[in-house]
Amino acid sequence: MDVSALPIFSLLFLLISPPWLIHAQQPYVGKATTACDIADNSASVLGYTCNGLKTTCQAYLTFRSQSPYNTVFSISQLLNSVPSQVSQINSVSENSTIEPDKLVIVPVNCSCTGGEYYQSNTSYIVEPDDTYFTIANNTFESLSTCQALQSQNSVLATNLSTGDKISVPLRCACPTKNQSDDGVKYLLSYLVAQNQDVSSISAMFGVDNTSTLEANELSSDSTIYFFTTLLIPLQTPPTYSQTLAPPPPPPSPPPPPFSLSSNNSSKKTWVYVVVSVVGVGLLLVIGGIVFCIFIRRKNKKKKQASASVITSQSFEAIEKPEGKNKVEEEESAEFLESIAVIAQSLKVYTFEELKSATDNFSPSCWIKGSVYRGTIKGDFAAIKKMDGDVSQEISVLNKISHFNLICLSGVCFHDGHWYLVYEYANNGPLSDWIYHDNIDKRILSWTQRIQIAFDVATGLNYIHNYTSPPYVHKDLKTTNVLLDSELRAKIANFGLARSADGQEGEFALTRHIVGTKGYMAPEYLENGFISTKLDVYAFGVLLLEILTGKEVSALYGGVNGHLSDVLSPVIHEETGKEKLGEFMDPSLEESYPAELAVFVAGIADSCIKNDPSARPGMAEIVQSLSRIMTTSLNWEKSKTVSGYHSFT
Repeated sequence: MDVSALPIFSLLFLLISPPWLIHAQQPYVGKATTACDIADNSASVLGYTCNGLKTTCQAYLTFRSQSPYNTVFSISQLLNSVPSQVSQINSVSENSTIEPDKLVIVPVNCSCTGGEYYQSNTSYIVEPDDTYFTIANNTFESLSTCQALQSQNSVLATNLSTGDKISVPLRCACPTKNQSDDGVKYLLSYLVAQNQDVSSISAMFGVDNTSTLEANELSSDSTIYFFTTLLIPLQTPPTYSQTLAPPPPPPSPPPPPFSLSSNNSSKKTWVYVVVSVVGVGLLLVIGGIVFCIFIRRKNKKKKQASASVITSQSFEAIEKPEGKNKVEEEESAEFLESIAVIAQSLKVYTFEELKSATDNFSPSCWIKGSVYRGTIKGDFAAIKKMDGDVSQEISVLNKISHFNLICLSGVCFHDGHWYLVYEYANNGPLSDWIYHDNIDKRILSWTQRIQIAFDVATGLNYIHNYTSPPYVHKDLKTTNVLLDSELRAKIANFGLARSADGQEGEFALTRHIVGTKGYMAPEYLENGFISTKLDVYAFGVLLLEILTGKEVSALYGGVNGHLSDVLSPVIHEETGKEKLGEFMDPSLEESYPAELAVFVAGIADSCIKNDPSARPGMAEIVQSLSRIMTTSLNWEKSKTVSGYHSFT
């Protein structure tokens, strides 16, 4: 082709190009960033479309200082910018350390990659516990998305490993023809903070509010969400002074302490790993003893489960099996002694000690079902009388230790019955608190609910990712979440817990479907498939109960199909802001941050996906809830601002 003809062809291209290619602005990403399985770019999750006059341009990002990215050099390196330019535009020296949560302007070169999306490219080395979701939303503060990361990297989300080097497309754009005609020379990708709206952000940079709305294809009544990017059209480069008026949100306090130790790393402060003093060989011996002793007891049970689904009742009294014989009791006693020898942290109580602790199991000490409150050495304890095979619960609880898991402190065997001694949770099960029609009229605030959800997620994350082998609880529900004196949550009742070690192992499938109706994942009900995603599904249901104040049976009663139908009006429909009041627990009396409520509802929705591979892992959920918890604490301090719970 004659090179001299190229300008003619370029002109012809402009003449025949559709109007949107020249004039269109960029769609606001909104809540789509939380749905990693959705790659539809109608909300720009894959990047801003190449619709500007230029294929490359100067653009700007904003980033809030956070450790370890709290120096000019570390922020520049993370976002692939030039340190001297970052220091100059922010009026600091190149070796400066920037105070936490301070807004930093970062100049970048924005290019039209592959002729499809604008982006500024950087790279990142995957660290332990990282996922595409946490990399995009936590490390890069939503300057990228999990969808864009998955699209532009060959490593599958499930195969992401520590040390992998991945490409990170940062969200940026170049002005369109309309914007250029209006004098716009730069676009700034601004990270929306809590309690900000389009008008306040526009005023911050001295930009006409209408221009910002048009740049993001928003209307005057549109809602924007924190942890999302908003394009700000600028006629001149942004300045340091613009980040000071109005001032950014106050520095976030650290999340509430999740552990009793301060020596763990920043990413694992809530993890407690009690290292067993027992070798693997001894554990196998005990496993053999347990199997041999209790297989006979199980064959002698008076009743067997005949239905395909059995509803577990964690606090219901169990009928005492008849026909106990002396030999069986002696074998159980031997098993108990062997546990005492091996598990040095597990105390063996005499029956007389438990009688003394409970005033001879007095009705005044009765809690519920077969559980009694006892006093042992001046401290309260929960003493649960059980029949049948308790080896699974003893084995699991003796291997794990975490603040958000109920602690088993001792055992007793007497007259054919087991007595398990647990730490005492003063405020009882979550089920006594969460339902808005509870008899005692107990009410949990928004922040208390998020703290409880975070505690439960942290406990599940521990057994899924920090125990060897990993475990699946299999019976998460409100009656199996106990609250201590400070309303901190502890997961209880590990009687159904199973190992999730190896998807091709003996525990991958089961024909014995046991659990609680409404909380069981479809793949488990239909095929008996066991994985950690069972607990994720149940957590989504529990999160839904926490938000709505309704029991799972009532939630199912309100829909004909799937529980996601309950969430759809809030998170998928344009009228979500009007529907939120109908969705949330009325006992909250609308005293909650609406943006956060919608975000948490989105987490619940992702947890109850029919496809287990589409559900997030507990590590991702913990990361999200940690930020929500911190933001909720900030909101609680400033909730005197009138009408904050409103979308408008």
